[in-house]
Formats: sequence, structure tokens, C-alpha cells
Amino acid sequence: MAKYSSKINKIRTFALALIFVGFVVMYGGIYFRNSPTLMTVFMLFGLLFIIASTVVYFWIGMLSTKTIQVVCPGCGKPTKMLGRVDMCMYCREPLTLDPKLVGKEFNEDYNSKRKK
Repeated sequence: MAKYSSKINKIRTFALALIFVGFVVMYGGIYFRNSPTLMTVFMLFGLLFIIASTVVYFWIGMLSTKTIQVVCPGCGKPTKMLGRVDMCMYCREPLTLDPKLVGKEFNEDYNSKRKK
């Protein structure tokens, strides 16, 4: 069984990972203290990762305002849906608003615009 999670949570996790990668790259620059140029390159590269994270957080924040908010039938908490199918942010219950997909096994490919 594949492990699925909410699309919004996946994007937020990616943005958080970018921050940590940026810090690790910056700390890597400390090993090159004797070469100010190389140390500066590492610091700027780490800063780019952190800026990318800020852009991703801003993008998912804007995308989050356009989502459909539904009440999960499994846990009863309000959750946000992106696309035709998504998972509950709390209990990972498969969710869909498309009547054609009710009763079918959960598959993230239903969100793809390409026909298979």
C-alpha cells in the first residue's frame, strides 16, 4: 500500500526541507574558512535555498486560499482539498468531490489532466 498524504502538506514539507538544506550548505561553508571566496559561494548558495523555500511557502499560501474546504467524513475535522482527489490532512482519509470516483480505489493519477 502506497503512503499518501495531503498535497498541501507535501509542498509544505518540501519547503521546510529547502530551509534545512540551505542551513546545511551554509554550515558547509565554514569548512572553507581559509578561502573567503569559496566560503562566500557556499553562504550565497545556502541563501538561495532559503529564498526558494520562502517562494514555495508564499506559493502554497496563495494556492491554499483557492482550495475547497470540506469536512472529513472520517475524523470530522475541516480539511482543504486540491484537485479531484486528495487526502485528509489529519487522518489521511481519501476524499473526492467527483461522483464518478466515489467507491473507486484512491489514486493520485486522477488529478492528472492527461488521459491514460
